[in-house]
Amino acid sequence: MRRRGLVNLIVVGLLVLAAVLALTGPTSPLAPLLSPLSYENATLSIHDENDTELATVDVRVADTERERYVGLSNTVSLADGEGMLFVHPESGTYPYVMRDMAFPIDIVFAGENGTITTIHHAPLPGNPSDPLKQYRGQGQYVLEVPYGWTNASGISVGDRLSIPESVAE
Repeated sequence: MRRRGLVNLIVVGLLVLAAVLALTGPTSPLAPLLSPLSYENATLSIHDENDTELATVDVRVADTERERYVGLSNTVSLADGEGMLFVHPESGTYPYVMRDMAFPIDIVFAGENGTITTIHHAPLPGNPSDPLKQYRGQGQYVLEVPYGWTNASGISVGDRLSIPESVAE
């Protein structure tokens, strides 16, 4: 009786091991979800209504659903002039949250033509009962930069992100 129980335990263990290997191997349907992200890099500039350049920012481009979901989660920090540009397939109203963030950010929403529609100054989540406060805005592009960077650069609603053609396509 004990031997049969041991054999059953070994068989179950081998089945679990086989399932784990099948789900995490290189040909697994989960492989794309488990592999590290590889973001495209770009530089964009921000201009005012007179077409005066206010700032430039080097961005990692998040243009897939997975990249947009992960975003800056688990990123240690951003230097001035660094950020992430989220590219949505179409213009719409989108909620953004501070999932697994270690630093505060500015969240800049821009329409399909690059015009800034909303700027949020998002501190680190401080309320344990609401760790995923939503910052909503309208647009096709969302730029995340270090907290206060938009104020320091003189960027405001109505200014325009110049999106590189390689990113806008």
